[in-house]
Amino acid sequence: MSIRIGNGYDIHRLVEGRPLILGGLKIAHTVGLLGHSDADVLTHAIMDAMLGALSLGDIGHYFPPSDPQWAGANSLLLLASVNQLIQERGWQIENIDSVIVAERPKLKPHLPQMREKIAKTLKISPEQVSIKATTNEQLGPVGREEGIAAYAVALLVS
Repeated sequence: MSIRIGNGYDIHRLVEGRPLILGGLKIAHTVGLLGHSDADVLTHAIMDAMLGALSLGDIGHYFPPSDPQWAGANSLLLLASVNQLIQERGWQIENIDSVIVAERPKLKPHLPQMREKIAKTLKISPEQVSIKATTNEQLGPVGREEGIAAYAVALLVS
């Protein structure tokens, strides 16, 4: 068996007039994330971790913000495409570990649903998807509630 590990990171600015979507879940909040697609930082970080594990670049290579077809795209559909890409190369996900960094809203109640959505999209068990949430202790742009960030690690096996 071969194993590969990749890590991913994403951050998007919080703005008025946009929905807040994390892990494919729309969360009630006064502001949302700005981006070309739905700006789901968690899903973007997971995709980058998966791509990084196989040295396949990042999501900007496959879904460039300059391409109008990705405007407002559902990041779970993009995640499914990345999963297909790794499977075509003979790899599968063993597990994902991730963390969302946000001051507000409180995300703990939403984590089980996010895990379910990510797992279903990747066709793996929710037990293979870890999603944690923390704050940035009011430090930096995330701490000032200017944005939300996410980190992810993916372990792939073949």
